[in-house]
Amino acid sequence: MRVEATPLKDCYIVHDSIFQDSRGYFFESFNQHKFAALTGINIPFVQDNQSLSTRGVLRGLHMQVGEFAQAKLVRVLQGAVLDVVVDLRKNSETFGQYYSIELSEESHTQFYIPRGFAHGFVVLSEFAVFFYKCDNYYHKQSERGLMYNDPEFNIDWRLKPEELILSEKDQQNSLLKDIIHTI
Repeated sequence: MRVEATPLKDCYIVHDSIFQDSRGYFFESFNQHKFAALTGINIPFVQDNQSLSTRGVLRGLHMQVGEFAQAKLVRVLQGAVLDVVVDLRKNSETFGQYYSIELSEESHTQFYIPRGFAHGFVVLSEFAVFFYKCDNYYHKQSERGLMYNDPEFNIDWRLKPEELILSEKDQQNSLLKDIIHTI
């Protein structure tokens, strides 16, 4: 395992050591002791989630606030996505900044997202299976949604607006200026 810092404070890219031979491959997708040694973060994950989405599906930007805030370790099992995070920690030196990374089944790269970030992804391949670990349980009343095209961030999703497929719920997400007092 190798960990690479991103420009956003406390946000990391995790590169796994992959062992391949004629039978296929093997890699350890998470080891809490190694992760803590490399990042200083000792995190107990309590919930795993998985989704299947087709090309152009944009899920996000989502977060939970207060005592139900979640840190996540995300990866792609099949396909490819553009994964995007926005630092919404009011006291962070990188508050209001976003970062994006392409995650794919070929790269086996994972992305660690700390509590206080809005998170979303768009599917770049024909379909994608997206998997993530959370350090806190889902709590509907603590959920917030940030509009994917908020002009405050001007996120490049790599697809044309007409190619994007959003749920009805994500179409109703808020602009940062309208929810800043609730995060």
